Amino acid sequence: MKPAPFAYERANSLDHAIELMGVEDARLLAGGQSLIATLNMRLSRPQLIVDINRVPRLDHITSSNGQIEIGALVRYAQAERSADIAAHAPLIAKALPFIGHPAIRNRGTIGGSIAFGDPAAELPACFVALDGEAVIAGPSGTRVVKADAFYKGLFESALTPRDVLTAIRIPMATSETRTAFAELARRHGDYAMVGLAATARAAGKALSDVRLVFFGVGTTPVRARTAEAALAAGDVEAAANAVATDLDPPDDVQATGAVKRQLAQVLLKRAAGELMEAGS
Repeated sequence: MKPAPFAYERANSLDHAIELMGVEDARLLAGGQSLIATLNMRLSRPQLIVDINRVPRLDHITSSNGQIEIGALVRYAQAERSADIAAHAPLIAKALPFIGHPAIRNRGTIGGSIAFGDPAAELPACFVALDGEAVIAGPSGTRVVKADAFYKGLFESALTPRDVLTAIRIPMATSETRTAFAELARRHGDYAMVGLAATARAAGKALSDVRLVFFGVGTTPVRARTAEAALAAGDVEAAANAVATDLDPPDDVQATGAVKRQLAQVLLKRAAGELMEAGS
């Protein structure tokens, strides 16, 4: 199919982009890996497309004050090659190879994935698991929103129609940081039936600050809080059993809710083993 008619503007600055987004029913274009597909299927019918690809200073990866900041226009492929991501954001590094295929990773952007908030996507779950924060620019200035408060519902977030996500910030990994990532898909590059992004802090031989965030099981990334507490207590079986109550996945074209719960338990056990390994 072909998209419905729309106007196109290329923003030359962040302020210009925010101004253009004042048009009713405008949409931002960054990597376009989700937007172009929805346009072609006429699931999206915006009046205006605002291209931000030439807005300066949105493709940086920097580290300071115990945080790594990833600009919204950083491509997946750029992040995959980044030594800073590998060293300071190992969960992101583990997740990136699971995203689509090389052609998609060459164009898709970190900020686009976080802002779009596809509940079956890898990076929104990683963002929540890492207890990150979103840097958002809008008509009233810049504000920061924590990941736990960012996603509101299916494709709904803290972003207003005139906001531009400019970067995300996540805590830099330390020697105590433990991370795990796993997903189950029919083929590599397909959307996962179920996925899990997990972080914890090593506390001697135990774990603390456990965050287990599942994707593909709801309208947003879902934290399994009862399972988190059980895993922090060192009981992997109890944590796996708790997943059945923490999650209530709907049936979809990928699998039934019951199958998704069972797969989630499998992933939790895999992730638990990885989190408990020294230096993971």
